[in-house]
Amino acid sequence: MVDLSLIRAPLFVPAHRPYRFAKAAASGADGLILDLEDAVPTADKDTARAALSLDFTDLPVLVRVNARDTIWHDADLQAVKALRPAGVILPKTSSAADVAAVRQATGLPVLALIESAAGLASARSIAAGGAARLVFGSIDFCADLGAAHERDVLLPARFELVLASRLAGIAAPIDGVTVTLDDPAVCEDDARHARKLGMTGKLCIHPRQIDPVRRAFLPTEAEIAWAGRVLASGDGAVSVDGAMVDEPVRIRARAILAAAG
Repeated sequence: MVDLSLIRAPLFVPAHRPYRFAKAAASGADGLILDLEDAVPTADKDTARAALSLDFTDLPVLVRVNARDTIWHDADLQAVKALRPAGVILPKTSSAADVAAVRQATGLPVLALIESAAGLASARSIAAGGAARLVFGSIDFCADLGAAHERDVLLPARFELVLASRLAGIAAPIDGVTVTLDDPAVCEDDARHARKLGMTGKLCIHPRQIDPVRRAFLPTEAEIAWAGRVLASGDGAVSVDGAMVDEPVRIRARAILAAAG
């Protein structure tokens, strides 16, 4: 069984373009998302559904279906049930009932894409109600609220998804996409921001985003060195690098070294 909590840099691939599947699998992504939704024109929905496949890779494959209120949703679920991918990404998730319906129809883990005010308001019940993981659809979220797609504006939403996941005891959320494609540093900076908030993955829409994202979710050399000094300091309350260290700090240091390993 695939551990969905380990996916850091999943790459979207339009499902109506199967000639891209193998190339995407060789891109360095640690998971693939065959997309039946936004990346697929209306006229190609049936073609995309028929092209779904798992035989091109050993990587975890997720399928983003169309939302529950669309005419394609039921057929998507039937195709996914037959395919048996690692999981289903459900767009426009707004309640735990949405997740339960897809799980019942497919028997598969559901990653809930939070893309609206209703979804964010229900994030805690969605996380506690059976979602395998929360995913932030930040662009759709801003469109729903009429908000600017800017880091400071989205800070409360991102943190709420982290908090909801932690309270439910599920894997930390996956952040939304960076639309800038020609400057990998922008994507890496966005991913580092997400990591600081407690997220542990980021959606990728182009192969050149994968390495920056994977790099961003690894501890830096400075963090690893700091963690080593902290754990070498013994126990109790002591000073390391001029700052107080006690057990909560050591817990973070152990997590950094575990991630580095």
